[in-house]
Amino acid sequence: MRYQGRITRWKDEQGYGFIAPNQGGDEVFVHIKAFRPRQARPAGDEIVSYELVRDANGRPRAEAVAFVSGAGRRASASEAGPSRFPLLLAMLFFAFVGASTAIGKLPPMLLGFYVVVSLIAFAAYALDKSAAQDGRWRTPENTLHLLALLGGWPGALVAQNRLRHKSSKMSFLVVFWATVLLNCMALGLYLTPAGSKALRAAFGVA
Repeated sequence: MRYQGRITRWKDEQGYGFIAPNQGGDEVFVHIKAFRPRQARPAGDEIVSYELVRDANGRPRAEAVAFVSGAGRRASASEAGPSRFPLLLAMLFFAFVGASTAIGKLPPMLLGFYVVVSLIAFAAYALDKSAAQDGRWRTPENTLHLLALLGGWPGALVAQNRLRHKSSKMSFLVVFWATVLLNCMALGLYLTPAGSKALRAAFGVA
């Protein structure tokens, strides 16, 4: 038998929430793994249908969860998919660094460094999200911020948007954008004659 209800609380970073049944009664726990494959991730306030089961302690849990077509103003926004702006911003940044490298303003090793650290940052976000959903050890936020500060912020930005991880915690985002600003300021400094000389010396480029 299938039931219907509204997702009243959804914690995307942890990958679970609760459904308020239409027929009333206690809220029903729902995990992201209970949603049918290839569905958009919930954002909260969507109407869903589900099968009701009981866990080992007798508590209600939803399984085989599906969105009810056309229900909930936030469901349509979720189905629209993530914004392309973070990806565009990351691409523009790499295009700028690549162009600066091509005209000799930056050493090629720096472009490679940005690419590698961005990939590491993206992987760190993905692992942290998986750990949050499975209740495993989390990656410290300071580690994520350090990766962004070192130059991995484009990868981190794409991960926040595409994985929907660390994208709604305001205190985290304030520090994150501060690391982006500091990294870009440092890059701008290196593009000055004195900064370029120091950078080339650091990378051993004549």
